[in-house]
Amino acid sequence: MTAVAALLGLVSCSRTEPAKPLAKSEYVAAGACAECHADLARGYSTSGMARAFHMPDAASFPNPEAYFHQASSTWYQIAARDGAWYERWWQSGPGGKPGNAGEQKIDYVMGSGNHVRTFLHRNARGALTELPLAWYAEKGGYWALNPGFDMSDPPVGRKIGYDCMFCHNAYPAIPAGHEDSGAEPLYTGELPQGIDCQRCHGPGGNHIRAVKRSGATVGEIRNAIVNPSKLSKNRAMEVCEQCHLATTSAPLPNVIRRYDRGPFSYRPGEALSAFQLAFDHAPGSGREGKFEIVSSAYRLRQSKCFIESKGELGCTTCHNPHDARHGQAGLDSYNKACARCHAPEKLNGSAHPADRNCVGCHMPKRRAEDVVHAVMTDHRIQRRPAANLLAEFPEKHGPGMEYRGEVAPYGDRDDLYTAVAQVSQRSNSEAGIPRLQAELARRKPERVEFYMELGNALQRAGRAEESVAAYRTALEKKPGSALLLSRLAQPLRALGKTQEPLEAMLKSLQADPDQPEAWNNLGLLQSELGDQQAAITSFRKAIALDSEFAESHNGLGAALAQAGQVPEAEAEYHAALQLRPALPGAHANLAYLLANRGDFAESIRHFEQAGDGAAVQLSYGITLARMNRLAEARAHLEKSLRADAGQPMAHEVLGGLLEAAGRVPEAAAAYREAIRLRPDFGKAHFDLGALLARKGDKAGAAAELRIAQADADPRLRQAATAGLAALGIR
Repeated sequence: MTAVAALLGLVSCSRTEPAKPLAKSEYVAAGACAECHADLARGYSTSGMARAFHMPDAASFPNPEAYFHQASSTWYQIAARDGAWYERWWQSGPGGKPGNAGEQKIDYVMGSGNHVRTFLHRNARGALTELPLAWYAEKGGYWALNPGFDMSDPPVGRKIGYDCMFCHNAYPAIPAGHEDSGAEPLYTGELPQGIDCQRCHGPGGNHIRAVKRSGATVGEIRNAIVNPSKLSKNRAMEVCEQCHLATTSAPLPNVIRRYDRGPFSYRPGEALSAFQLAFDHAPGSGREGKFEIVSSAYRLRQSKCFIESKGELGCTTCHNPHDARHGQAGLDSYNKACARCHAPEKLNGSAHPADRNCVGCHMPKRRAEDVVHAVMTDHRIQRRPAANLLAEFPEKHGPGMEYRGEVAPYGDRDDLYTAVAQVSQRSNSEAGIPRLQAELARRKPERVEFYMELGNALQRAGRAEESVAAYRTALEKKPGSALLLSRLAQPLRALGKTQEPLEAMLKSLQADPDQPEAWNNLGLLQSELGDQQAAITSFRKAIALDSEFAESHNGLGAALAQAGQVPEAEAEYHAALQLRPALPGAHANLAYLLANRGDFAESIRHFEQAGDGAAVQLSYGITLARMNRLAEARAHLEKSLRADAGQPMAHEVLGGLLEAAGRVPEAAAAYREAIRLRPDFGKAHFDLGALLARKGDKAGAAAELRIAQADADPRLRQAATAGLAALGIR
């Protein structure tokens, strides 16, 4: 028997053998497996896994009609041009003409289309970004935004991390230095198309060499590759769980990859916990019944069927990845799997319909909480599932969706990583920080990531001095780290320091000048410290590295405006809005610029999309007042003060609006509050003095006008002197 014939004979072999440690091997081209396993490869090619990542074609975009997103007032549409596909967006500008229009090329499609397709753009740096619009298979197919985009400012350009690619693709190449935790996710060379055989069977290099080697035995060929059916029950299920065990998609974290492991270094047959550790909401937190899009193994493990099977029930009990059956054929195969344990003749006939659709009743389809446009099979096998599982509900955002509580290990545990899990996404920071500090003192790990996570947590908690110390400890273990130096600058600035954070950022960029985000952050720091020319240079370097970074265009615009280069600033604001049409900061900056130029009507259009921040609402109110729209102006001033009651200027302007409306006592109270917050506020003293003079309170008016008379503004001093003269006081 030839080696190839022996290999083909293994396909039907069902004898279970203990897993043996595999020799170091390398991945091979995905098509290499099909040379010997043509039938298996052909069957697998129809599965969702094989089609999880691919190049776009016309079939990827059924009915590419325009979609209007109400929350951001933005239109989106897929369009073809010159043999390529693009995602376009625009808003309604003056006269109904398109404004803030932009587009990006669609380079890849992520998702098989069984439930969802999302579209990716690859920028010049090799980063993959997720575009806002997605296609959903429910209701025969329709368009809506991706999860996390259904908000007033959809995050155009959200980067696809290694965790996403791990479960949607094979093994892409990563540039040196970008495998570390916290590094920018970048990809080099041609990207693989979908998940290939090696995701479940491990690297194929040794296997192919064994097949081609003259005289190789069946055992040698078999032992050169992983066959999941020969693994122990736990290890076999972990092959599926590397992608299908998601305790939650909400910030928790749900997994932490071990810091000494690369993003794609898991090998089938090893313990999954040697690669990454899983975490979940704590028992009793009210999150036990969550149903999310990638929760199939997580939900299956909650089933009484799974628990009582003692490991015999697993993913491959019902699913054969080499024979992806759909429609009625798939339903029949699933029902047969149920009948292996639940013999039809033993079931209560009156309680079970004749068609015996086990899955439809006990594993019904339901709407996913985290991807609200997707309907999935619930793999938690239940006697009587809840009703209304397909009812529609809106995507949820905001503080109410944040989890605050203990982060519980799911499966194997490591106390040091469990301590990191408490703080890495702020779930349990107050209790987690001392816990992480204690574990670091006890374990004294060498990996800098643990100390960086402590520094991050302390920085977020406002404990800047301790954060600096944690980052410096990490830098002792990894001197010159560009990432750590960049992080160190943040708490140094929070401590009020100026030169030290600048030095840290400059050292970071000296260590690695290829960091667009770091150049952007340096520009923000330089602008904050008043060095607009240096900031302009830094923002331009960020844009040179990543021209699609909307925030850098906005930052450059602000620095140019501060430097008096107004036309150039306006162009950068528009560039930012072409990339991210609902970016609040760019709308706010453009609104300020237009208002200062006297273009009030256009300014108001941008203020409407500039967000609800206190400073924005203050400027919005002042602009409306200049347009003599006083009632509206007053409403926005009041909104500004609800956001931040400690604004002397807002109280002073509101006082003038209240006085104009005849609400004199309220106006006086507003002026006095402005003075309380800022005792040397000459304009507020003048306004209050003038009001008191009109009321006939000569003494009170004189006291306020005398204070205004000492103001630094000569015009205000002159007006106060005139006011005193009108009272007969010199």
